[in-house]
Amino acid sequence: MGKLIGYTLFWIAVGMLFMLVVGNTWIGLILIAIFMISGYYLFNCK
Repeated sequence: MGKLIGYTLFWIAVGMLFMLVVGNTWIGLILIAIFMISGYYLFNCK
């Protein structure tokens, strides 16, 4: 469980750094939606 939490926190930090580079809120929200939807489908692929 600790490895999963560490993995999640690492990628949250990467996402925060990416948002610092992007700087535009709307582009960030669109990217968040795209990544969440694609991540959901990849996680639940059968």
